[in-house]
Amino acid sequence: MSVDVEIPKIGESITTVFIASWLKQPGDSVAVGESILEVDSDKASMEIPSPVAGVITEVMGEEGDEVDIGSVVARIKEGAVAAAPAVVAAAPAAEDASSSDDVKAGPAARQSAQKSHVDLNDVTGSGPRGRITTGDVSKAKAPKASAPAASKPKAAPGRIERVPMTPLRRTIARRLVEAQQNAALLTTFNEVDMTEVMALRKQYQDIFVKKYDIKLGFMSFFTKAVIAALQEFPAVNSEIDGTDILYKHFYNIGMAVSGPKGLMVPVIRDADQLSMAETEQAIRDVAIKARDGKLQIADFQEGTFTITNGGVFGSMMSTPIINPPQVGILGMHNIVKRAMVVNDEIVIRPMMYLALSYDHRVIDGKGAVSFLVRVKQLIEDPRRLLIEI
Repeated sequence: MSVDVEIPKIGESITTVFIASWLKQPGDSVAVGESILEVDSDKASMEIPSPVAGVITEVMGEEGDEVDIGSVVARIKEGAVAAAPAVVAAAPAAEDASSSDDVKAGPAARQSAQKSHVDLNDVTGSGPRGRITTGDVSKAKAPKASAPAASKPKAAPGRIERVPMTPLRRTIARRLVEAQQNAALLTTFNEVDMTEVMALRKQYQDIFVKKYDIKLGFMSFFTKAVIAALQEFPAVNSEIDGTDILYKHFYNIGMAVSGPKGLMVPVIRDADQLSMAETEQAIRDVAIKARDGKLQIADFQEGTFTITNGGVFGSMMSTPIINPPQVGILGMHNIVKRAMVVNDEIVIRPMMYLALSYDHRVIDGKGAVSFLVRVKQLIEDPRRLLIEI
């Protein structure tokens, strides 16, 4: 029985992905749950597992190809057993170099290289992470005799270097433009005095670490403040569906974290039900998974609101772009000591700029400003979070 392998749904707004690499080739055996290929989206890289045990009979698509969600990308003969590896020895001599485990190339590129007698070790890949595509093979020439010892000096590099966008970068670029074209985006700003949060964090840091084995950071305070503000201003936690507004009475907070391919936005589910320690643990867990490339499809689904912290990179102020179908995103920035007037006196305070980008189709200006002011109030007096006022 032949079983199709399809690209599963990854997120509410993702319609296509790129084939990053084939981990299995036709003729390879696979177990249930064993990864067949890796795909890239603008949110993460992820591996697609085999739904059955058997042998790969066909793969569809080159590494670097863009494919739709739901597309069939491979077929498996369920229950079959792979042929003996001795068959590979019958391939032409050029196959030895082309099928080297050190070469990053998919089955289509390897087949093209074999027909063209091209050594893949001599081909520079233009695909994701240096993967060799069939286009790279077609541009390559057969190996030439070694050049004479007295070769001409290399020309100096030009003033402009043209580098094609990676498939992932093209997807990110397209989706950012779509987000701006399909929503009425506005951004409102405020500033928050971090004095009280910093003092509270310093006072209880050692006790917190000793009890929970994790540091108390600023993100858990902002997460709690955001959830309290979302509960007071539900439009910011909503979604537009045609001519309807879907008000969500759960709080799955997206956290922009840094990974090998840039920022990703995994989701902390039901964050309103987590303690401060559990929130810190959840944030640390997704950050580690992002760093190690282990985020799964479920980690990106059903987010209702996003927090991004450009301050870790030194950003003073920015206008973040919403993550559709969400209608709001909070941007945190770096903390800078500035002269402030408090009770008619000039004092030095640690200040942070906050930015709320929102979809004006569902959130009016008053609601957006009030939401951000509420976050500011809760951060400047974090005791309010404890007694819920």
